[in-house]
Amino acid sequence: MAAALRWVLQLHRDVPRAAQFYSEGLNFSVNVCTLRWAELQSGPLKLALMHTNDSMEVFERDAVESPNVAVYYPLFDEMRFVQYMNHNHCLMIHTYFFSNLSSQRLYSSMLSFTVPDINSTVSKLMALGAELDGPIKYEIHGKVAALRCIDGHMLGLYEPV
Repeated sequence: MAAALRWVLQLHRDVPRAAQFYSEGLNFSVNVCTLRWAELQSGPLKLALMHTNDSMEVFERDAVESPNVAVYYPLFDEMRFVQYMNHNHCLMIHTYFFSNLSSQRLYSSMLSFTVPDINSTVSKLMALGAELDGPIKYEIHGKVAALRCIDGHMLGLYEPV
């Protein structure tokens, strides 16, 4: 049996505002919404929104000698990157707490939605704070548009012919 997708997770600075964005802009139903977590649903798709901060804290400490290695530790409240660097026979451990991942567009998800009316959906989403990323394109198979939501995540819209 294949694994079942439980939900797609996005990090947002303001979870209630992001939940409102998806609820009002794309008609998602809101199953749960707190200041730190929200679960939204559209058909079988569940979208989870988790709170993140914009600050980045850096900590350093000395440790024993070891080969160079980099390790990623995913945590629920932050992503912790630990990098071991051999420096003058003394190992330095740098731990970076990245809490602004939602604004790092290279690592963001892209969600694609089929909509009944692309023009009204784009207008609604822009009124809620989205930015259109290029013009609406009129292809043979239908209209397509790309937008960035309020925290920079890419959204694709498709209106079939």
